[in-house]
Amino acid sequence: MGMSTGNSDGGVNAEINITPLADVMPVLLIIFMITAPLSSHQIKVTLPQADPQADEAEKTVPPLDLAVKKDGTMFLDDAPVTDAELRAKLLVQAQKSPQPPINIRADKTVRYRVIREALETAKESGMVHISFVTNAPSKQ
Repeated sequence: MGMSTGNSDGGVNAEINITPLADVMPVLLIIFMITAPLSSHQIKVTLPQADPQADEAEKTVPPLDLAVKKDGTMFLDDAPVTDAELRAKLLVQAQKSPQPPINIRADKTVRYRVIREALETAKESGMVHISFVTNAPSKQ
């Protein structure tokens, strides 16, 4: 509501008070002046198109299973392998596109050195996706 200036009737003034609007408008103007240049890109780039079928193909690649027994013997997809054979097979797998992930299942009593060497072999071969398989914690 506004105030009456000189009317003798003392009634309610029906004019719109624009003072709050005038206070908000400069703030909005400044915000839009700052954000408008950020929304337009100065350098034009041709972006690649996404291929949904490519994502499906990556999901269907079966992972490699590297099992390590407590005595340090390794099995790649249930076939026993030595360190040299493991390196050779991982070099071949690393060249595939898409590259299959490696799931490492190691006995809980196996020495850390054996796992570290297997990880180094995989890394040196060019393998990127490596994960460890564990049991879920038991509910008590």
